[in-house]
Amino acid sequence: MKTSVSTLFKWITGGLEAFWGIPIIGGTIILGFAWLPLLVMLILHIVTLIFSIQEKKSFHGSIIGIVTSCLGWIIFLGMIMHIISAILLLMDAYKNQKEQKEVVTEI
Repeated sequence: MKTSVSTLFKWITGGLEAFWGIPIIGGTIILGFAWLPLLVMLILHIVTLIFSIQEKKSFHGSIIGIVTSCLGWIIFLGMIMHIISAILLLMDAYKNQKEQKEVVTEI
């Protein structure tokens, strides 16, 4: 079974968002790198959004991720938004992978 590119990117961005949402650790690393991880995440979310649109998959997690990357510099709001983005992206990746598995077994 081959995983689609958008699903792979959702797993990656969801996992990273979950890491950034860890209290103290995620925030310390983001501050230590002068908010550069937020810029990298913004780029990854835009790439994920593009692949999701091309593959006609849901993209709400990527949109929330883009908003999170833009507002993530606000300490507590950023942490909460990272966690929400992670949950949405990981649920979406799981759902996409499950749908792909069902299509393969039907064939």
